[in-house]
Amino acid sequence: MDITNSVSKGVFVFKNGATRTKGRKKAQHCSSFLNVATRKQLWYRSYSSHWKRSQDMIQKLQTSSYSKIRDDLYAFIEQCHQKTVSYEGVLPTAALLTGINQTDHLSQFDKLADDIRNNTLALVILLQSREASSVKQAIEMIVGKFIESYTKVHGESDENSEPKFRKNQLNLSLLDAWYSDTFKQYEQKVRFVIILPDFELFNPVVLQDVILILDAHSHTSPLPFVLVFGVATAVTTIHSVLPYHVTSKIKLSIFQSEPSVTNLNKILNEVLLTPYCPFHLSGKAFQLLLDIFLFYDFSVNGFIQGFKYAFMDHYYGRSINALSSIIDDKDDINAIIDELSTAELEQIRQLPSFRPYVESLQNPQDVVDLLTDDAHLKRSLPTMVIRVHNYWFTFHCALEILQTLVSDLPKAPLGKQLRELYCQCVSADVSELAEFKECLQLLSFLSREEMMQKVKDVLIVLLAFIQRSDQLSMKGCLVYEVVPLEEMADALVKLSDELMAAKHEQIFENVQQEQQCLLSPGMGRQELREKLLTAAKHTKNETGVARAVGRITEYMVNNIFRRYLQPPTPQTVPLIELFLYSDSASMRRHIVGAPRAAVHTALNNPQYYTQCDCCLLDESSSIVPSLPDLSIAYKLHLECGRMINLFDWLQAFRTVIDDTACTDAEEQQIDPTIQARFTRAVAELQFLGFIKTSKTKTDHVTRLTW
Repeated sequence: MDITNSVSKGVFVFKNGATRTKGRKKAQHCSSFLNVATRKQLWYRSYSSHWKRSQDMIQKLQTSSYSKIRDDLYAFIEQCHQKTVSYEGVLPTAALLTGINQTDHLSQFDKLADDIRNNTLALVILLQSREASSVKQAIEMIVGKFIESYTKVHGESDENSEPKFRKNQLNLSLLDAWYSDTFKQYEQKVRFVIILPDFELFNPVVLQDVILILDAHSHTSPLPFVLVFGVATAVTTIHSVLPYHVTSKIKLSIFQSEPSVTNLNKILNEVLLTPYCPFHLSGKAFQLLLDIFLFYDFSVNGFIQGFKYAFMDHYYGRSINALSSIIDDKDDINAIIDELSTAELEQIRQLPSFRPYVESLQNPQDVVDLLTDDAHLKRSLPTMVIRVHNYWFTFHCALEILQTLVSDLPKAPLGKQLRELYCQCVSADVSELAEFKECLQLLSFLSREEMMQKVKDVLIVLLAFIQRSDQLSMKGCLVYEVVPLEEMADALVKLSDELMAAKHEQIFENVQQEQQCLLSPGMGRQELREKLLTAAKHTKNETGVARAVGRITEYMVNNIFRRYLQPPTPQTVPLIELFLYSDSASMRRHIVGAPRAAVHTALNNPQYYTQCDCCLLDESSSIVPSLPDLSIAYKLHLECGRMINLFDWLQAFRTVIDDTACTDAEEQQIDPTIQARFTRAVAELQFLGFIKTSKTKTDHVTRLTW
């Protein structure tokens, strides 16, 4: 046997009479690629427990939102081919509109197929477009998958068993005979559900023929077929792909799944953007994930995986970040703090937010103890951590109050969704934004009934946060500070009573008394000017309702938004770095691919990826013979203009590879090996899109990138 050690030259098959081994070893399940020592570290244990709890909440939420359409599909499949429902001459067909969400599309239908198998009397298969390039292949895949699905469910086969039928035997007549023999003892019909998850990618001609064949066969056999189309666009796609003579053979029922944007909003509002998930993203990092979701793929799973990367990057190698994990009570905090070493306590002292906290202390002895005594710092950390948890508790409460007020305003200057408000509030003081002032102006135009409804909605938000904290306290969990929320509720109730008692009659101010106040003796010119401007802005004649509405908005601005919606900065919240991930540049490098830059780096400096000594370069522009042929050809082509002479390029390539051949006679005689290597490198550059052949000059190629 020849030795073939080059993968790039091709794939080699040696027929030496070898047969398949019957005792094939099963692949062992690997729970983690990290070693045991790493999994025992504090940061990894905290990361695992925190993410598992968050993921469980996300899955529970997705299951509940998915259950409605799933139950409707169950009912549709169950009633198909029953005596009470007539499908004579047509195939029962369900069109599941999933929305533009291709990344999660196939995984959704895999889960749907499992759910239908477990909850209905049906055999379910998934037929993808790549498995139906022709009508013959499609029918063979349908028949083979149905038989295989039944044998797997009933344990009649294992991985090493041979298939019951040969491929050339798989047809609908065989399926008919197998169905009659296998299910003759069943009282109810076992449905054959065929799911087409990527309907738009099917060859229209093949799909039409398959539907017509299944319909024609259903008239002469007892096979109860049910079709499920996975449509990512709209119902009009079905009518554009299937002509009338095909659509007349199916009875179509439409099922609309929840849009991915709505699904993401639920996950953010009820799991990730809540005080019960202490880990938060900065404005830039969160906006990056939203942009990827909204402008690239609409993938909820992709958003969650991006959030998980930030999660991992935040925890990795830093045990002090374990303080930001989900905790049940103060004992959990103390258990984490007890595991911190002296070096890790020193890392806490080096945090940017620790210095402002120390400088705010009044007792000099406390300052000295915090900076020098590890035991004193450990005793102080629980209070500081709980303070951060309370900060996020009041922050999210104020954030939901703001959403209640501004989400339905005309043109929604601050946005309608909680995610839009979070990006702005976590990045800057929202009360100073021009959009916020525009919202206040729009709120001042509300009628008494509209403002009363908003106050009721705000009170509902406050009551929900207070009740949630009471439920946690009853379970013995961490108790949040709800006194500020109770004070807000009491003040809003009093202001709403004033609004109800207010009248629409105008209130006239005492102009003469105001003039006497303005013209007080000893007043400077600048002070008089400021008072005149203030008096000019103040409305002299206003109704009692308008004044009451103004008092409510003024209270919310001064006592809620400016106090509790302050952005998380080191100057205001101690230890906030442990709870906030702000490395958006690292997220962009790892999540958003830059293929052109990666290809250029790989070809210009292969040692960056190979990490070998033979490709080590003194300068990035230098060329050495030990570089791969593709890298040498790429670097030489960078020195050329728009048109590249292939013969000159070959000579330069040969000079780099073999600098000993330099005579004129040898220039005409090129080593065939070097010429073959050059030809392959040029073909690979053309495949990568750096060059293309020239129609005007056959001995030249055109450079495409600059």
